[in-house]
Amino acid sequence: MVALVIFSMIIGAIYATWIIIMRATTVAQDVAAQAQRERITLRTLEDSLMAVQSFQASPQYYSFVVEGGTKPLLSFTARVPDIFPRNGKFFDPLTGRDFNLRRLTYSLEAGDGNQKDLVLRQNPVLMDLDQDEQQFPLVLAKNVRKFTVECWGTNRVNNTLEWAKEWTEANTNSIPLLIRINLVLGGNTAARASAPDVAVARLLSLPSEMMPAAIQNGTVGRLPIPPPVAPPIRK
Repeated sequence: MVALVIFSMIIGAIYATWIIIMRATTVAQDVAAQAQRERITLRTLEDSLMAVQSFQASPQYYSFVVEGGTKPLLSFTARVPDIFPRNGKFFDPLTGRDFNLRRLTYSLEAGDGNQKDLVLRQNPVLMDLDQDEQQFPLVLAKNVRKFTVECWGTNRVNNTLEWAKEWTEANTNSIPLLIRINLVLGGNTAARASAPDVAVARLLSLPSEMMPAAIQNGTVGRLPIPPPVAPPIRK
C-alpha cells in the first residue's frame, strides 16, 4: 500500500509538471505567432506604401484613398516587389507577364465571432477584382481591435499642412507626404484572451510623387507649334 501511494504521488507530480510545460509551450507559441503576424502585417504595408505610383491624368486608376470611421480603408496603386504576398497569382506563365502594378485595398472586416480582420484585396491596375479576391481576400491579421491611417498633406480648404483622417474626393489625385499607421492587435488564442492588446504605430515618409498630367502627356518642354501660313497669292 505504501509503495502504491508513493507511486501515485510520483505520477501526479509528473502529470502536473507535464501540464505546466504544455501551458508554457502554448503561451510561447502564441506569443511567437503574435510577433510573426505583426511583422508580416507591417512589412506588407510598408513594402506596398514604399512603391506607390500615381498619375494625375489617370485618377480612376491611380487615386490614393483613405477612409476612416467604423469601416477604415486604405487603397492605392503600387508596383509591388517580387516578395509581395500572392505574387504568384498575378503571374501569367504562358506569356511570362507579371502584373506587379496593382491596386491594393486594405480594409477592416468582420471575422470569426465578434472579431475583425485586416484583409488585403489586389487587382491589376487595368482589371477589376476577380471573384476569388472579392470573396477570399488575404487575411493579414486576425482579431484587429483598431486600424487607422492618417495622412500629412495640404488641406485644400485652407491650404495648410495638417494630419487628415481621410484622403478622399478633395485630394485623391495626390500622394500625402507622410503616412501614420496605428494598429491594435488582440490575442491569437484563448490562452491570451485576458492578455493586454498590442499597439503598433508606424510613421512613413512616402518616396513617391504624383506624376503631373503635363509630363504624363508629354506636353512639357515642347515648343509651341506655329499656326499654318497660307502660301502667297501670285498676281
